Amino acid sequence: MSNIAKVLSRRQERGEGVGTNKKAIPFKKQDYQSLKQECLAKRTLFCDPTFPAESSSLGYNELGPQSPNARGVQWKRPKVLPCVFALLCFAFRWSLGDCWLLAAIASLTLENEILERVVPPGQSFKENYAGIFHFQFWQYGEWVDVVIDDRLPTRDGRLLFVHSAERSEYWSALFEKAYAKLNGSYEALAGGLSNEGFEDFTGGIAEMYVLNKAPPHLFKLMQKALRRRSLMGCSINITSSHESEAKTSLKLVKGHAYSITGAEEVHSSGRLVQLVRIRNPWGQVEWIGPWSDNSKEWNSVQPAEKAKLFHSAEDGEFWMAYSDFMQHFSLLEICNLTPDTLSSENVSRWNYSQFEGDWRVGSTAGGCRNNPATFCSNPQFVIKLDEEDDDPHDGENGCTILVGLMQKDFRKDRQFGRDPNIIGFTIYKFKGRNNIHLGPDVLLRQRSTAGTKAFTGLREVSERFKLPPGEYVIIPSTFEAHRKGSFILRVFTEKEATASLMDTEIRADVNKKPHISKSDEDPGFKQLFNQFAGNDSEVSVFELKQVLDSVISKRFQLNNDVLQVVISRYANQQYVIDFDSFVGCLIRLEMLFKMFKTFDKKNTGKIELDILQWLCLALS
Repeated sequence: MSNIAKVLSRRQERGEGVGTNKKAIPFKKQDYQSLKQECLAKRTLFCDPTFPAESSSLGYNELGPQSPNARGVQWKRPKVLPCVFALLCFAFRWSLGDCWLLAAIASLTLENEILERVVPPGQSFKENYAGIFHFQFWQYGEWVDVVIDDRLPTRDGRLLFVHSAERSEYWSALFEKAYAKLNGSYEALAGGLSNEGFEDFTGGIAEMYVLNKAPPHLFKLMQKALRRRSLMGCSINITSSHESEAKTSLKLVKGHAYSITGAEEVHSSGRLVQLVRIRNPWGQVEWIGPWSDNSKEWNSVQPAEKAKLFHSAEDGEFWMAYSDFMQHFSLLEICNLTPDTLSSENVSRWNYSQFEGDWRVGSTAGGCRNNPATFCSNPQFVIKLDEEDDDPHDGENGCTILVGLMQKDFRKDRQFGRDPNIIGFTIYKFKGRNNIHLGPDVLLRQRSTAGTKAFTGLREVSERFKLPPGEYVIIPSTFEAHRKGSFILRVFTEKEATASLMDTEIRADVNKKPHISKSDEDPGFKQLFNQFAGNDSEVSVFELKQVLDSVISKRFQLNNDVLQVVISRYANQQYVIDFDSFVGCLIRLEMLFKMFKTFDKKNTGKIELDILQWLCLALS
């Protein structure tokens, strides 16, 4: 099946709800229920051929087949089986030194409804056990269902990677295996930010704040995010690998990912103090500074107020003053949830729009505005903001908009040594028709309204803006022109807003006979024609192209999707369409428009074909 056919098929499926959390797409076409029933019928344990218990599933470099780190690894099924689903109470470590995944999982387990979207209920090590499990992840705009067997990598009888403090608890390790399969290998999970896990476990949009450059109303923003049940994480930067997981004098761990679970204000000695509650996913090692468990600061809080917030246990969760949080931590990550994540009516929700797109060399890979000759060819999306926010956390009137631009297959490309694209987006204020593609006369003659602070090579770049009501065009692009890639553009707004692809309407006037006016002719054309045409009435392709261009521009109009197909079908390796191909494409397009018009007798813009009609048309 051609790429365009796959894209069109996926668009149709999404219109039917396929790719949502409730209708997740089977990853690698593996259906969990069918495979499980097959194993139960045969009384065998499932062995996954698509992610085998071999060194290739471990990694490709430091965990590659020839690496000493992969020696002595044995894949074993759990021998001691837990009685309950115990993912909610784990404390584990990641032997490669990365804890971004742990913090994301730890935050996920704080909300059962979110957890069950990722770990479908009804799975057990006892009842109908067949050595097969499945997990669901959001991946580049759609939910996928990942099936695994329960053979886990071990060395010397111990789990090699994520493991629980309870040695008989294996759900965290199974969760990790499914995520490793999704990304190609265990090594593909090395290095990252908690936000990446947050997004893949919820489908939300993440944003990052460098705390020494944080906006003045960040605490209020954190409170508002927590009311929306947003997932949040924080970490302390390191300057070298030797500092990784080093403990400060106040028992904070450098280079380690924490979860944020609360942001409250308490009355202490007649003043209001802002507090942040933080969780260490290890389940131990807690802050021992002001407002920590059993610290003297709690004595100044009224018992009733204290009872709502205070608890003392070595569980990895602790309070600290917001001022200390800003001083000791470096980075804050917030994952804003899509409106379908939680069912509670008491949770305020974002308004949400999502679009897929491609940067194709020769048609839509225009690069940033530093490339004026091609910038306007990038995909364009329009959003209309009508209403201002009801309760702005910063006290400023306007429309909050959160834009996230994500490039696809980020971790998989890294395994093959492919560098990610440097991506960003620009926002322009515009009012007019939506069925056109804005050109340089609009985009290059005015300044942008907003956009990314910097283009980045991360998987996603996101920014939060406060804009006046109006219509805006968002233009996602790579930094350099002529860089191929696929992307997901997502937009969150506090109030309801309409968003759509801004593209040229497909149309053609196939009945109109071409007419060339005097103004269409080059002044010297007739003289040249008479001079060089001769008795056979032939002219060069250059003069003919000028005439055809003039005629076609008045009769045909195509959008970016069609132009991408034209480029892939008719252009050469340098993305140039020669004259013969140009004429062939023109004839083909006119024929297709006439065929469509013949079947679209009621001018609805849609036709229905049976298999005979389809084959005859496609082969003609």
